[in-house]
Amino acid sequence: MAAQQPPVSRWRCPDCSREFGRTRQQHDCAPGLTIEEYFATGPPHERPVFDAVHAHLAQYDDLYVEPLAVGIFFKRRRTFVQLRPMRRWVALSMMLPRKLDDPRISRKVVDTGRSFYHVLNIAGPEQIDDTVRAWLDEAYLSDT
Repeated sequence: MAAQQPPVSRWRCPDCSREFGRTRQQHDCAPGLTIEEYFATGPPHERPVFDAVHAHLAQYDDLYVEPLAVGIFFKRRRTFVQLRPMRRWVALSMMLPRKLDDPRISRKVVDTGRSFYHVLNIAGPEQIDDTVRAWLDEAYLSDT
């Protein structure tokens, strides 16, 4: 288990009640959903992938999970992992401090100047293996 990090203070938008790592963070005011509301209409392959990712990241006390209509965002100070439903898989994207060279990366890696944006197509929870869990930890820990 990874070492626990100090809690992150968050700003809550007074209009939509979403939480952010920076005060007055620019965003589209879209109401968040509960996990139950989110999965009420999603494809059946999405929930097991979420459960696998969430089960691993739940070890962190300051994890904030934000279900929105477009997908589920995992936040600390900023969004460091996203799950977005596709027809046959879930697009798992993450921000890492380095560029990965792995055949599971499904889209061109984007260099943001500060980190690298990676996307994996995850068809089932068995694909959240030790390597992917290590990348999830790295994404979390690099969100400082």
